[in-house]
Amino acid sequence: MKRIWSLTACLTLCLAWSSLSTAAPTVLEIMEKMNDMENLGVDATAKVKITEQKPDEGVKVIEMVYYRRDRDDSYLIVMIAPDTDKGNGYLRVGDNMWMYRRNTRTFQIMNRNESIGGTDAKAGDMEKKKFTDLYEPVLDAQGKEILTEETLGKAQIPVYRFEVKAKVKDVDYPKQIYWVRKDNFLTMKTESYSLSGTLMESAYYPKYTTVEGKFIPQQFIIVDEFEKGNKSMVEISGITLQPINDDIFTKAYLENLSK
Repeated sequence: MKRIWSLTACLTLCLAWSSLSTAAPTVLEIMEKMNDMENLGVDATAKVKITEQKPDEGVKVIEMVYYRRDRDDSYLIVMIAPDTDKGNGYLRVGDNMWMYRRNTRTFQIMNRNESIGGTDAKAGDMEKKKFTDLYEPVLDAQGKEILTEETLGKAQIPVYRFEVKAKVKDVDYPKQIYWVRKDNFLTMKTESYSLSGTLMESAYYPKYTTVEGKFIPQQFIIVDEFEKGNKSMVEISGITLQPINDDIFTKAYLENLSK
């Protein structure tokens, strides 16, 4: 799994309901809608379970508690399973990110594309998404955005399909293709490509849940297209949208958990 939405894949997508005009939106307008959907406007707490399956390594299960505060781009991840990782953590405040190791009680500066918990999840997957800051529309030979209207899956859900390319270097993939619902702009599927154009992974978002009017992915599946047979399932539960004490987003909080 090269990209977990975050929560971002990996934690949150919230739904901004609005009526659509008869004309199809541009790719940039769709991206801006996705930005709006992922801005919760409130603090969020959830439990995240990542189950990774690799033919040569078996099954690995990672569990964590995830705290997020959008107003200053902060988050905290506390590992709770397996026991070897319990107490380790990842902290972001503003533009600064640190990895904490319980056994040495030390912090290490990290970047957006570094691993979380030894998995293929990245630090950037956990932050509040700024889609239009990280990506821009791909243009065809005539200088037009690559945007089509299609249907997806057995239910034949109407979607917009569009392509984007990275504007910054510290993202997992320089090119991505999105399938986004036409009625509410929820992501249904993504494909991620290397600089050479090789398909590296596909991601599917079959389940969403609503919490206080926000739409949040409850489950999504990542398929490794490069190393066949590798796949991951991310499950999000126990979601609450309530204020979080400022002390949570501090190095001292992680250190106190180790005592």
